[in-house]
Amino acid sequence: MELSSPSAINSVRPFCAVEGGRITIDGINLSSEVKSVPEVHLGTKIARVVHASKNSVSVVVPQGLGGGRTAIKVIGMTGETAFVDVGIPVAMGLHQVDSPAIGVDGSIYLTFSGSRGESMPVSVYRVRSDGFREPFVSGITNPTSMTFGPDGKLYLSSRFEGKVYQIQSDGSYEVFASDLGIACGLAFSPDGTLYVGDRSGVVFRIGSSGKNEEFSRLPSSIAAFHLAWGPDNALYVTAPTLSTFDKVYRIDQESRVEEICSGFGRPQGLAFDPNGVLYVVEALAGSSGVYRVETDGSIARVLAGDSLIGLAFNQNDGSVLVASSECVYRVDSSGFLENSFG
Repeated sequence: MELSSPSAINSVRPFCAVEGGRITIDGINLSSEVKSVPEVHLGTKIARVVHASKNSVSVVVPQGLGGGRTAIKVIGMTGETAFVDVGIPVAMGLHQVDSPAIGVDGSIYLTFSGSRGESMPVSVYRVRSDGFREPFVSGITNPTSMTFGPDGKLYLSSRFEGKVYQIQSDGSYEVFASDLGIACGLAFSPDGTLYVGDRSGVVFRIGSSGKNEEFSRLPSSIAAFHLAWGPDNALYVTAPTLSTFDKVYRIDQESRVEEICSGFGRPQGLAFDPNGVLYVVEALAGSSGVYRVETDGSIARVLAGDSLIGLAFNQNDGSVLVASSECVYRVDSSGFLENSFG
């Protein structure tokens, strides 16, 4: 069946996606009066259509594409080919509750957190730069958030134990700080101070000795606090609640709290790219993906995904890692700024 002429794809939004993400194809005469739901292929796979109109079709990115720049084809349409940049799986069979951590050598650190109080055989996996995945840390219950400190060591929180551990290069560890409530997000400031989010509503500040003090208070969260230190020397926090619209918080060095945007439903992990631009993961069904926060506080979705948790920019190879609760994908971060045609 031929579609009405002329027909064309004008754009694909967002241009980046991972398996299960919902993307929208905009154009003219994408659906016909005879067949209102067109058949759409991504690479060699048929994509499930979730919405269709004459000039717009939304589909779910199927599994098993392999990743990379993937052609989009609306069956019956001729003309220029559109593309979507699909994330390449890095690791599966995980349980992430926050963003991955990336070492200076490009190694990727991932958690298997388990349900609250559940002890798993492996707490943290390491994926080496050659792609080999190996157990790295064992014996920490509910590993939650990770970050590298100025000393080059990995720091890991346990929401069950209310502790932060300092991890050595051989995977051994010691307690760095304790009595931190439901310890979640971690972020170091440039002066070496560690900040820890307690999802009951407190953000702690911890000195080099491991002594903690209350830094700020936010509304309690139904999930993990997520923290990132900004290029403006302030702490950024997401704390998802039961509200229809949640916020991203900015906390300055004097503990003053500012709401910088409020367009999210369930904001999760957040990170700054090498240019100092803030990106936030949204977990709300139907809107799940990675969003760029503009200077005026507005947000723009740059990657579509399903049940996403966190992200991390890898300055070793210019990629971004995007994590769902079970999988981690690698995407070329330059795709966030590209258009939809090759």
